[in-house]
This record gives sequence, C-alpha cells and structure tokens, in this order.
Amino acid sequence: MKTVSGNYFEDFRLGQKLVHATPRTLTEGDAALYMALYGSRFALQSADEFAGQLGLPCSPLDDLLVFHVVFGKTVPDVSLNAVANLGYAEGKFLKPVFPGATLKAVSEVIGLKENSNKQTGVVYVRTEGFDETGEKVLSYVRWVMVRKRDGNAVISESLVPKLANAVSPDSFASDMDFSKFDTAASGSPHLWDDYAIGEKIDHVDGMTVEEAEHMMATRLYQNTARVHFNQYTEGKGRFGKRLVYGGHVISIARALSFNGLANAVKIAAINGGRHVNPLFSGDTVFAWSQVLDKTEIRKDCGALRLRLVATKNLPCAEFPDKNAEGQYPENVILDFDYWAVLPRRI
Repeated sequence: MKTVSGNYFEDFRLGQKLVHATPRTLTEGDAALYMALYGSRFALQSADEFAGQLGLPCSPLDDLLVFHVVFGKTVPDVSLNAVANLGYAEGKFLKPVFPGATLKAVSEVIGLKENSNKQTGVVYVRTEGFDETGEKVLSYVRWVMVRKRDGNAVISESLVPKLANAVSPDSFASDMDFSKFDTAASGSPHLWDDYAIGEKIDHVDGMTVEEAEHMMATRLYQNTARVHFNQYTEGKGRFGKRLVYGGHVISIARALSFNGLANAVKIAAINGGRHVNPLFSGDTVFAWSQVLDKTEIRKDCGALRLRLVATKNLPCAEFPDKNAEGQYPENVILDFDYWAVLPRRI
C-alpha cells in the first residue's frame, strides 16, 4: 500500500521525532496572495521603504503566514485524523522571514493522554520551523485530539506536559530600530505608551468568509486536513459541511485588529490560543482585543500582551466573552493570547 492514511493516536510515542515533508520556498507572490485573502494593512509587511526605515532589507513575510506554512507541514503526520485542534502555547517568532526563504518543519511528541471514551486521545507536539540555512525561525506547542484506529488498542504511555502560561518577554529579540517609526505611514498615532492594561478595543469592522477563499488559503499552506476540503465526507459528518481552518480565523482577526492596533506591526510570541466554536463559509467575523500586560523592551519599543477574541455574526461593541463558569457563547470562535511589538514615544 503506497497511500498514506495519517497517524492515529496509538501510532504516537513520547519523544517521537516527526520530520515533515515538502520544504516550501515562500515568494513575494505568497505575500501578495496572503494580503489578498485577508486585507492586512500593517505597514511593516506592506512596504519595503517602511521596513528599510526600521533597519530591515525589505518587508518581512507576515508572521502568521510563516506560522501557517509551518503548521500546514505538520498536518499529514499529526492531525490528519484529528477530531479537533485544541490549543497553542509557547509560540516564539525567532527571526524575520523574507521572500526567498525556504521553510521546513520538525515536530516532537511531548505529551499523550488517552480520553476516557477510549476512541480518541490528545497528542501534544512541539513544532520547530527552520529556514534554508538551518536556522530556527519559529517554535510552538499545539495539542490536538486524534482518533484511535482501534478502540481496543492498549495505550501504555501517558503524560500531560507542563506548559508556560505565557512566553517571557525577556526572550524577545528585536532586529528593528523603531526610532524612525513613521506613524503617518503606519496609519495611527497611538504608540506603546498610549495603551493601558485592561483596556478593550472594538475593532469595529467585519469580514464575511467565502468558501473559495478559505479553501484557497488552506491550500496555500499545504494543509491537507479533509475537514476543510472534502464535502463528500464532511457532508456526512458532524457539521454536514466543510469547516474553516482555525488559522484562517486567526489571520482574519489579526487583519481586523489593524483598526485600533495599527502600530502593533510585529507578533513576537503566542502565549496561548483556543478555537472555541466552529466557523463556516458565509459567516461574518468580528474581533476585539484586550491589553493584558505591557513591558518595555528598549527605549524605542515595547511589547503589549494582547488577548484577541473573534466572533461570528456578532459585532463586538459589548465585548462578548465567556461567563462566570468559563463557558463561551456560541458566537465566540477564537480566544488568542499573544505579544506584539510597538514603537515607544522617545
């Protein structure tokens, strides 16, 4: 048998190394298509001149484009037989990635926990993305619920890894000089100094998801999960239709966050994230952010810890959120915690 059906829960072992197939060279065409899909307006990823003023040779690729491409490589080995992608932690963007770079990915299984129904289990992996020089550009942990091939298979290994609640801002390394940051070009006068811990920002705008666009985006990342493409099988499944890739939601919400956070031009780390409810074609995504924390990096820049919440078919003027019992309303689809770098007032 020459075809691949993907790994089931009983195929994973603690410490197992997965070297993922298909290196991917990213070009300016990928950057343009990414912008066409999401309409992101952050100046750093839009103009070589702007990036040059910050000391970079040209505009870097969007951080989330890099994340999605590395993520996509892991799907055939980690989550082809997944029931759900459950969460993210300890994500670190370690260096800018520019057009022409070739990305590869390797994962290590760091945790396994069989579910009580004996039909599924949760697999924890740490994935690292490398460029063509072998230098690490990205590292993150994710955990995913995976089907068992045989419900009677005995699982002898069990470990839930202890993960950090947040990435330490001490680890942030900035390759940019923010002293010449042009707020007229970036589209906002609001700098790191202007945001307060606890502040909430309604990003106001909404974006309706089109069937062709979410499938095109997922193909861009070479994500092969059937749940996003195969209506023949998914029409008979739990939802009766194709599910939008969770990363598509993250990118839409991040693009919407420009209105209110235009100078948050660089994602430094992903502290955590959950896809709370599913999203489907025809739904409209809205987003709001909350400042959870802030820290100085240098005299010219600082970092905001931001909570980005996305909803479907529900504007965010009243900041819809989980209740006292920790339950989310069905319209909340994403709860994403990340650090972003902004210029400071000098």
